[in-house]
Amino acid sequence: MIPNEAEFLEALRKVIAAFDELAIQYAVGGSYASSLYGEARATRDVGLIAAVAGRHAGPLVATLGSGFYADEAQIAAAAQNQGSFNLIHMDTMSKIDVYPVWRTEFGVTQLARRRPTRVGGGVPLDLYVTSPEDIVLAKLDWYRQGGEQSDRQWRDVLGVLRVQSNALDRVYLEYWAKRLRISDLLNRALKVAEGL
Repeated sequence: MIPNEAEFLEALRKVIAAFDELAIQYAVGGSYASSLYGEARATRDVGLIAAVAGRHAGPLVATLGSGFYADEAQIAAAAQNQGSFNLIHMDTMSKIDVYPVWRTEFGVTQLARRRPTRVGGGVPLDLYVTSPEDIVLAKLDWYRQGGEQSDRQWRDVLGVLRVQSNALDRVYLEYWAKRLRISDLLNRALKVAEGL
């Protein structure tokens, strides 16, 4: 069963409310963010980067309650080793992937640059989304780590670059691309996007 947009956003609303209650900084990234900044495409995948620490594991499970599958041990382990964990809304089977990034300099920077955004139609949802520059950098990094095989990641990057174009902070992009060792990918993506 694939949740519809209203169901998906309601599940996301509950997760964000729990993060807010526990004062956990977060930002929506991944394909959901790139579709907001670039070419819109249907996706029910959402990834959150978040400053989740081990001490948050128990309170997060308790705050989300029985309406969610949330494994305390998995959350604590992900916070410790900078892995990821899933939160699944049981009624709709909406899945939200959470990436604790508070130990990495790039993760801290992404959270500092997050942007308040309103999404949804009937009942809008206010949330934080990574900046367009950060979604480009993160997706290029994932693309590199995945052996540069994912057409979807590459298309998402090109979509953001094309739609945001002159609004992007090129100095920031180039600085972090160098730090993340993806300058070659950024340069290639910019050339392709500008030629579209």
